[in-house]
Amino acid sequence: MGNLQKSAKRKGPRKRATRAGALHLERLIAEATVDCYNESEEIAGIFTMLEEELAVPFMTKLLGVEVTVERVDLNDAGEIVAVCRRGREHQRIPVLDLPLPERRPRGAEWIDAYRRWAQGR
Repeated sequence: MGNLQKSAKRKGPRKRATRAGALHLERLIAEATVDCYNESEEIAGIFTMLEEELAVPFMTKLLGVEVTVERVDLNDAGEIVAVCRRGREHQRIPVLDLPLPERRPRGAEWIDAYRRWAQGR
């Protein structure tokens, strides 16, 4: 019974932190989409905040290979993508699929907000 109580105690603060994190992301989404009337305007609002707040360039790994995320952009399908470079090669990766490095760049919470927004569509 002592182990169960310890387990329950550990879950409490983590659960509160998760709720606080979710609330923070909801606030970011609301800030980015406050004057938006449809989904494409909401994506544009979130993209604008990502473009302004995400510290680029930063390094991350794609399929085990280190790449540089140079910037974010919108593709023809209306998705926010990361423009990644390795040497002379460039590739656009949907931000929804972009693995973030352990040491997250400044503004990475906007990627989290975009991912949360995309789940709610």
